[in-house]
Amino acid sequence: MSTLRPASVFLCLYCGVTIHAGDWPQFRGPNGSGVADVSQPLPTNWSSSANLAWKTPMPGPGVSSPIVVNGKVFVTCYSGYGLSRKNPGEMKDLVRHLVCVDLQTGNVDWQQDVKATLPEDPFSGAGVPAHGYASHTPVSDGENVYAFFGKGGVHAFDMDGNHLWQADVGQESDPAKWGSSSSPILHEDTVIITAAAESQSIVGLDKATGSELWRQPASRLDNMWGTPSLVVIDENRTDLVMCIPGEIWGLDPNSGKLRWYAETAEAEQVDTSAVLDGTRVYAFSGRGGGSIAIDAGGSGNVTKSKALWTGPTTARFSSPVRHGSQLYLISRRVLTVIDANTGKRIDQVRLQGARRKEGRSGGDNYSSPIIQGDRLFYPNGSGQVFVFALGDEPKQLAVNQVTTEPEMFGGSPAVCDGCLLLRSNKHLYCITDLGQKVDPSQIVIAQVEPEEPDEEQDSRRRTGGRWVRAAPPRGRRGVRRGRSDSSCGSRRGRARSVAR
Repeated sequence: MSTLRPASVFLCLYCGVTIHAGDWPQFRGPNGSGVADVSQPLPTNWSSSANLAWKTPMPGPGVSSPIVVNGKVFVTCYSGYGLSRKNPGEMKDLVRHLVCVDLQTGNVDWQQDVKATLPEDPFSGAGVPAHGYASHTPVSDGENVYAFFGKGGVHAFDMDGNHLWQADVGQESDPAKWGSSSSPILHEDTVIITAAAESQSIVGLDKATGSELWRQPASRLDNMWGTPSLVVIDENRTDLVMCIPGEIWGLDPNSGKLRWYAETAEAEQVDTSAVLDGTRVYAFSGRGGGSIAIDAGGSGNVTKSKALWTGPTTARFSSPVRHGSQLYLISRRVLTVIDANTGKRIDQVRLQGARRKEGRSGGDNYSSPIIQGDRLFYPNGSGQVFVFALGDEPKQLAVNQVTTEPEMFGGSPAVCDGCLLLRSNKHLYCITDLGQKVDPSQIVIAQVEPEEPDEEQDSRRRTGGRWVRAAPPRGRRGVRRGRSDSSCGSRRGRARSVAR
């Protein structure tokens, strides 16, 4: 195996615990920003034979993302059941895994296996086969690692793989039996779990013992798959912010009580996580919804007092990322640029050379982009990683393929010490600048005619290689609105479902 750079010796404070600077301790890195440390730049080009430090087999698939803490990479997988639609196997054989890999060598340090709590949601229909049974990214405080396995509960392990505790947060299913995917986060001494499908609750657990500190039931969580964010308002207050269909909530992370809420466009679901800029929150809901920028803080209904703008742009599975005054999101092979100050759409660029996914539905969009410096990196479901230079206009620099094998990539990248970590349904990959030249034939951005965006995208016309929004036909809105669903209750009713 190739030897990587030594880990950074600088330390920083994250959620009250000292960890190495540059670590990637939760879904999308520190506080879920998706922005990586720039001290050790990632390569622009790589292939299966160049700038690939190591490749390590995994015990099974998953769409959770890797995290990196203190030179250790953690990733979750599953096996035994649900590996094939044609022959899913026996549910009783389902096992989930937490794997610890050495960042320097790619060697597996340890693996812990957790038997499923039965019955699980079946491997059938449109939901579970799209993502499987390892969808939640673990989180670490630098001393322990915490993994959420849905109905299998929350499990804590120390850095040597010793099992510390297990906590049950619910055994229910969402109406569609799609399962949940919100990842755990840490606030001081509390592990916060969004048990959306399992109990329609947000749960706070003592990170030392697993004891339940608080539980806040909240309706409509079964249509929310994003991961909450922590917004520091001042030295005495932090808000737990999450977006559900029709609203944004600001909760007290010490009790789960609702502090404030804002009304947003109705949507069928919210699959993405919010983006932060200080106390400002940017959120994008799914089909039938829209986007909003709001300043966190306050109390009660802050829709009129705190919202800066609302817009029609929606997001599917991939969470957006912020760079300066611009927001970037990717859906259906299109990169969309939003002005963070106004919510207006600045640009749209088709991903050149993108292959359609193979295998389970949705995989193209499960990964979220990350940014390092002035470059954006985005892996699609086939394992192609698109690299863009950011500026006045995004410019595609490369399409990189880490493997020529038919693997599926559903997790978002992790970055640490100049390493880009990607997980597929079969392997964990580490990409770093080894000073190796990449065969030019493997860097070519395919000169293909861009496709018209799919039906969920707005009507657009092609201009100079870009897709820009065309004027909607007279009498029609440019963005399709969602249906009213009386079974979901009014916005006021949903806000009241969370105790204040």
